Amino acid sequence: MAHTETLEDFYKKKFNWLPDNLSQDIGHFNVFRSEDCYLPGAKPVQYSRRDFYKISLFKGKGVIHYADKSIEMDGSALVFFNPVVPYTFENLNDKHSGRFCIYKESFFTEMLRSNVHQLPMFSPGANPVYVLNAEQETVVLALFDKMLAEFNSDYIFKYDLLRNYVTELIHYALKIQPSNRLYQHPDANSRITAIFTELLERQFPIESPSQRFGLRSAKDFADQLSVHVNHLNRAVRQTTGKTTTDHIMERLTSEARALLRHTNWNVSEISYCLGFEAPTHFNNFFKKQTSTTPSAFRHV
Repeated sequence: MAHTETLEDFYKKKFNWLPDNLSQDIGHFNVFRSEDCYLPGAKPVQYSRRDFYKISLFKGKGVIHYADKSIEMDGSALVFFNPVVPYTFENLNDKHSGRFCIYKESFFTEMLRSNVHQLPMFSPGANPVYVLNAEQETVVLALFDKMLAEFNSDYIFKYDLLRNYVTELIHYALKIQPSNRLYQHPDANSRITAIFTELLERQFPIESPSQRFGLRSAKDFADQLSVHVNHLNRAVRQTTGKTTTDHIMERLTSEARALLRHTNWNVSEISYCLGFEAPTHFNNFFKKQTSTTPSAFRHV
């Protein structure tokens, strides 16, 4: 399978350029018309993971190859892609039509401290495709067009509005298809991964300096799930392409960023909350994960 596609890869492949602020914009967001994103002679889209989320309004005929499934579409559909699951799209039309937006998880977590990957359409084993009738397509298209207009505006708070539009799009999809149909897991690995993810997320957000992150290692989670740590690691890696430790470290980093940005707690208090024995350990961890220190991040 191809390597994980980054935002840099996406922009180079689709447009042969990079936004000036891409490396500084932690919570990157953009929105496009599908027909504007295909260069003449472009190579077919590879089956791979991306390191960003994508929500797409698809119009036409094609096949989505998503994880171990292939989903045929003929008409309009709203499709949700996440960084955990590899995918590609096979277009069976000559024309490309639709809309899509892309964003990093921190587009939400840095501002709202919400957990985007907990939503049903982004959970392991979920069905990401929501088929639309003509009336529903009109509603979804209008939301995307609002995003396009707002993204190109000079309004100083436009990213707050864009977050709201994305949230509205997600909830509109959830109303189309009841959530209990989305939580069915196709195999034992997906099920164990979903439970691990739920246990991890239950520990967040950290809401007071006395609260402490308790389950910090793969073995901690394996003990809670009553499975061998090797079994847990194998299931999580097979389902998501990442190790159990990767998920724990990424979630710790996300919460650390949120606490540094949204509280006035000192670094020692944040270090304690996140389960580090000493502030120096937290400083070393944060710098390894983000290439900057907690104090420097707080003052950006």
